[in-house]
Amino acid sequence: MAQRETSAVRGDDEPLLSVENLQTAFFTDKETIRAVDGVSFDIHRGETVGIVGESGSGKSVTARSIMGLVDSPGRVLEGSSIRFDGEELTEKTEKQYRNLRGSEIAMVFQDPLTSLNPVYTVGNQIKEALRLHQDLRGSEATEEAIELLEAVGIPDAARRVREYPHEFSGGMRQRAVIAMALACDPELLICDEPTTALDVTIQAQILELLEELQEERDLAIMFITHDMGVIAEISDRVNVMYAGEIVESAPVEALYENPRHPYTKGLLQSIPGNQPGADRLSTIEGDVPTPNEPASYCRFEPRCPKAFEECTRVHPASIEVNADAEDHTAACLLYPEDVSQMEAVELHEQRESQREVSER
Repeated sequence: MAQRETSAVRGDDEPLLSVENLQTAFFTDKETIRAVDGVSFDIHRGETVGIVGESGSGKSVTARSIMGLVDSPGRVLEGSSIRFDGEELTEKTEKQYRNLRGSEIAMVFQDPLTSLNPVYTVGNQIKEALRLHQDLRGSEATEEAIELLEAVGIPDAARRVREYPHEFSGGMRQRAVIAMALACDPELLICDEPTTALDVTIQAQILELLEELQEERDLAIMFITHDMGVIAEISDRVNVMYAGEIVESAPVEALYENPRHPYTKGLLQSIPGNQPGADRLSTIEGDVPTPNEPASYCRFEPRCPKAFEECTRVHPASIEVNADAEDHTAACLLYPEDVSQMEAVELHEQRESQREVSER
């Protein structure tokens, strides 16, 4: 897991994407589901930020919130901020958002068949994106579509540009979807579990492709997955999500070498091969809860092996794990680790009180 030279490492302090206190809720007749509840993170140019967690943690809703694709009865709540290249996205109209999608921010979904229309050739679908966002038509658009397919490693692109999605293998379809996403030369690429449905060999090829494209185009990538192995391979920084919240955030090497939040430790211990000689594979007992009420306690407490009494009444703030780790935070009452447990709990209570006041 060698640290790549990202824009953040090079000293570019201004993030391309800055998400602050993102709250996305779904309002049903029975309850309000707080799918994303106070999420904050940055992504710099040329950087890959991983979002990892179990199903139901809020990863995909976070991505859809950034893209402006949250469907009714869901909506991004007031007080949320999504700034892209200095512009506030939450204030944009749907028409303004449509102009942004594809040209500035593009998204690759888990199942390429949901992104490809089966009755049109792959080439026609790429050319449609080129027409909408770059005003390219005719032979010029065809040539650009072929170049894009070649750029994502599809052989004999001049022939395959005339083929339909069903004539492509799963890995080739995903490459075609990535080509469509790159058609408008976006600055940020959001990948929502793009390798989940692929076998290990094809998965490795897609990850290598993304790294090559990132280096060539200085792309910022937000990579969503539940696979900790994939995160280790592709990310510069990792945000661990649980029940709508980020519970740990750190550079990828620090997270894997010294995970701090009990949930992160549980995820890493669940990877086959991480406990050689063990009789059984380690698991995290229980399920991710549905966050249907304001967080006034630790949502991981019912499943946490380190839980103590205060965890049932104090909501942990995202806090530095110790004085020497400014870029490694955890939302857990066990931290900071260089103070007593009582002092740590008091610090979390103070941070939460300050946050509540600032949101009023």
